[in-house]
Amino acid sequence: MQPHPNVQAIQDALDAAGARDASGGPCRVKVLTEAVHTAAAAAAAIGIEVGQIANSLIFNADGEPLLVLTSGAHRVDTAKVAALLGLAKVKRADADFVREHTGQVIGGVSPLGHPKPVRTLVDVDLARFDEVWAAGGIPQAVFPITYAELVRITSGTAAEVA
Repeated sequence: MQPHPNVQAIQDALDAAGARDASGGPCRVKVLTEAVHTAAAAAAAIGIEVGQIANSLIFNADGEPLLVLTSGAHRVDTAKVAALLGLAKVKRADADFVREHTGQVIGGVSPLGHPKPVRTLVDVDLARFDEVWAAGGIPQAVFPITYAELVRITSGTAAEVA
C-alpha cells in the first residue's frame, strides 16, 4: 500500500535533512491506526507523556505564517510570542491559511515539508525530553525526533512560548 502523499513528502524531507531520533537512527514516520487530533490522543496512542508531543501550530503573524512547535502540555501565549518577535498581533490561523502555507491540514501539520520555509519557534519546554514526537503530514502520522534535531531541521529558534 502506498503511503499518503503528505506522509511520503514528510519522510522524504526527514531523509533529506538527515533527521535522527533519540537512538541515533533515521527518523521514520509512523502511521497510526486512527487519527490523533489532540496532543493527549497522540500521547495515549504512542504511549508517552503529553508533554513529549510537539504540536505544530500555525499562526497568522501580521499576515505572515508563523509555526510554533509547542509542548502538548501547555498552550501558546500569543501575546508573549508577539512581543518576543516585535509583532503587532499573532493569532491562530484558519484552515485555509494553514493549508496555503503548509500544504497540510490542521491536526496533521508537520514541522517540515512545507511549500516554502516558514518562520519557526520551538518551545524550550520540549528540551527536557530525550525524544519528542511530531506530526507527519496527516492527523494519523507521527515521527520521533530529538529536540536538538527538531530545532536544526526546522531552522527554528528556541523560545519560551507559553
